[in-house]
Order: sequence, then structure tokens, then C-alpha cells
Amino acid sequence: MADPGDAPSREDRDERPQYVLPLVVRLERATPPGRTDALETSARAVLTLLADPRVTEAGGEWAERVEAWEDARIRKVVRRARGGEWRRAGELPGVTVQGWEAEVRVFPPVPLDGWPKELAKLQVSGTDLEETAEVGAPEPGLPVLWLNPELEMSAGKTMAQTGHAAQLAWWRLDEAQRKEWAEAGFALAVRTASPEAWEELVRSGLPVVQDAGFTEIAPGSCTVIAEHPALR
Repeated sequence: MADPGDAPSREDRDERPQYVLPLVVRLERATPPGRTDALETSARAVLTLLADPRVTEAGGEWAERVEAWEDARIRKVVRRARGGEWRRAGELPGVTVQGWEAEVRVFPPVPLDGWPKELAKLQVSGTDLEETAEVGAPEPGLPVLWLNPELEMSAGKTMAQTGHAAQLAWWRLDEAQRKEWAEAGFALAVRTASPEAWEELVRSGLPVVQDAGFTEIAPGSCTVIAEHPALR
């Protein structure tokens, strides 16, 4: 799988066939999940796919598509579904990850202009969520995906960003560290950093997501920093 040490240049990435990683969050009218729960579940969904034998094993069913996706721009798009839409999405090959309330299904990468019809018609813009429970400080020793306190993004956009931050952390870990995280169910927390803490995190050398600026925010914006104990 891709390694950040030998990643292609931005120009090379742009010239290659473009893929996108689809994520679908279940958003029933009467029982929407809490925002932080959805953000954490989205990140865990991306990690679950990256660790899936269909990706990691030689000749795995999804390995070639994931490699092509990682060799181009690492795009992720979050759509929302309810009722029959959610059931139909669940019939496509993918993995559903359950949070406290949130459910997120992640699918192997698809060509940028080649979404399955069951997913293409799902809504992508305007996905937003409120907290449904108090969000406290993260448990000591838990990997934390820190959000930039100066940016405002929809829940859908932020779910894609936390998924990307988790992926950057995954790339930095060795096989033993990846196995340990997987065995812990990819436990992690998503929190918004204080302005002072964010400045320190930016200088830390930890993995940082810089958005391409296709939607909502300016190109190059630093959105999430992944703090994993193994990377300190």
C-alpha cells in the first residue's frame, strides 16, 4: 500500500485517474447521530477499510482500487441516506461501522465520475449535525484527531477530514502499531483544539490534513491534526 515516503508529486497525482472513497452516514429524521459520534465513526470507517484483508492481502478484491486511489488525490466524499436509501446502500460491497449512535458505511474507491447509481443520487451538501450528548475531554492515551478551531465546516465535510487525518496517522505507523490499533477497534477521539493548543500542534510535526479546497474552505487550509501516542 502507499507510503508517504514515496508518494507521487501533486502534479503526478493530478495526471493520474482520479478515484474517490465514498462514505455514507445514516441520517434518519427522528434519530440523527451526534456530531462528534459521526466524526469519530467516519474516521474509524476509513481505518477499517484500510485494514480489511480485501485491501491488505496480495490480490485482494479491493487492493487494486485502493492503490489507484492512493496514487492520485486522496478524495473522500460523505453522503447521507435514510430508510430505503440506506438499505440499498447496504447491499453494495462495503463495510458498515457502528458508533454510539452513528452508522457509517464505507465503500471501496470508485472512479470520480463513476459512482454506483445507488450512491450517486444521495445528498452530499448541507449535512450537519448537533451534539446529542456532552463531549468531555478525551481519555488519556487515546489517539485524538484535533479540529482547527478557526474553521467552520459542515458535518459531512468534517467527517471526510477526520477520515483523512486517521489515514495519515495510519500511514505513519508500523505493522505492529497498526495491529494494536486495529485490535482496540480503532479507538479514537475527535475534539476541537483550543487556539493555543492548535498553534503547538501545527509545530509538532504530527500528520496534518491540508484541504484541496474543492468545497467549503480555501485551498491549503489545515483542517485536522492526528495525534497518536505512537507518533509522539
